Amino acid sequence: MEMPPEAAFFVLSTGHFAPRCCHIVAELGVADVLGEEPMAIEDLAARVGAHPDALQRMMRLLAAHGVFERRGGGWAHTTLSEFLKEDHPRSLRAFIRMIGSQAMWDAAGALSESVKTGRTGIESALGQSIWEYCAENPEDGRIFDEAMTAKSHGEIATIRPVLDVSEFARVADIGGGRGHILAALLEDAPNTQGILFDLPDVVAAAPDRDRIEKRPGSFLTDDLPEADAYILSNIIHDWDDPEANAILAAVRKAAPRGAKLFVIEEILPDTPALHSAMVVDIIMLAAAGGRERTRGQYERMLEANGFKTLRIVQTEGPLAVVLGEAV
Repeated sequence: MEMPPEAAFFVLSTGHFAPRCCHIVAELGVADVLGEEPMAIEDLAARVGAHPDALQRMMRLLAAHGVFERRGGGWAHTTLSEFLKEDHPRSLRAFIRMIGSQAMWDAAGALSESVKTGRTGIESALGQSIWEYCAENPEDGRIFDEAMTAKSHGEIATIRPVLDVSEFARVADIGGGRGHILAALLEDAPNTQGILFDLPDVVAAAPDRDRIEKRPGSFLTDDLPEADAYILSNIIHDWDDPEANAILAAVRKAAPRGAKLFVIEEILPDTPALHSAMVVDIIMLAAAGGRERTRGQYERMLEANGFKTLRIVQTEGPLAVVLGEAV
């Protein structure tokens, strides 16, 4: 049944409560405690250190969204709730813990300042950037790193079918984190060598892999390696235009003429229809200081920094691959 307008508006204006319950059960580890058989709320609450009635009410709301279900007088998993398990191959637990952390909650609360000043919410709330906060709070920094790793694992399956690097001798993944995306792409390109470029502590924590050279440095201050193709995956959206342009300019400085550039990002639609990029854009405003961009904005940004856009390919997920060539 279609909701009356006032009811739909009520759901929209109170929509943060269901995600908050999701953050909490992820932090408690509820999904890891649930096994194959339904579990009574009293047993479940005792295992995770929660109040039975309060947890029951949260589970009921989440179940309305398809996360967990009542079965046989207890609580059981659904397809969605399985993603909250720590050992799921595409686990989202670390990401949900990160997005529901106190720092991110404070950053979202400070959006009232962002809309007046344009400053990132976390800077208004905590007086520092997300990167500075993670450096000073190692446990939150660890969860942030795990969240980004988990996110990349979930994206690999949609990126691989549309991004073939087998024609290149050397591919450099700039800001490539632990190298998961680069390693997956090289599995389909047995004659290609990879370069993983990221901050020293990041590449030091990355596993050693065949055909991947780890190169420490900052894409904002250090020279980038020469390669036949470059990958920027979920990098440009972390930054506002001046820094984003500086990153692209640094890639172009290192890239020989004809080198290819793969920019992997969500792209804002040109229509008003709801898209996940709109949500991520506000997360950037709250936490990172970056922004999501339209197709036209990416094309103009590449052109301004010495690349022509060859094509933009949408994956089966929210990400698209913007293919550029150094001119």
